Amino acid sequence: MADRRPARVFVGLKVAPDIARELARLAQDLEGFAVRLIAPADIHLTLVPPWNEPSPSEAIEKLRIVAGKFGAFPLTVQHVGYGPDPRRPRLLWADCAATNEIAALRGALLEVYQQTDDRPFLPHVTLARIRGNGRAIARERPIDRDLSLTQRVGSVELFQSPPQGERGYRVLAVAPLEGSEPSASNP
Repeated sequence: MADRRPARVFVGLKVAPDIARELARLAQDLEGFAVRLIAPADIHLTLVPPWNEPSPSEAIEKLRIVAGKFGAFPLTVQHVGYGPDPRRPRLLWADCAATNEIAALRGALLEVYQQTDDRPFLPHVTLARIRGNGRAIARERPIDRDLSLTQRVGSVELFQSPPQGERGYRVLAVAPLEGSEPSASNP
């Protein structure tokens, strides 16, 4: 009999391959430290945090409905540094511009999936997860740099998290934004 456990899914924006490679290159300075670098193919911006979804097909349909109500918009990566608290960092991340478009899309997605997130929304992409003493790593390898990397977002994706102990997200669905082709998330 097939395993019927709910899928661990989340909604996000795939970062364009050329920008993801550039961001991953910035994180390579941390190799050799107690960090887990994020592979370029897995670099994304999370809009709806992970939840256990009993019906991925229903989640995909909801994604398509919401995506069809929003137009394409630019996503600008503005800064790379440690966070969320630079004094006690847990991540190396790249901050993105908090535009009205991204906030409205996120709000609509949270509502349709009946999910909540009490944390302030700070659009970012994670480049490395710090496992050890973040303060010491940040002191040893300071990374604090302004960026100006922009891509056109033409779709939103439903991702499935890997099983415990594995790596790599699986894209379950790509939903084009209104007036965009399905592959428009790649500039």
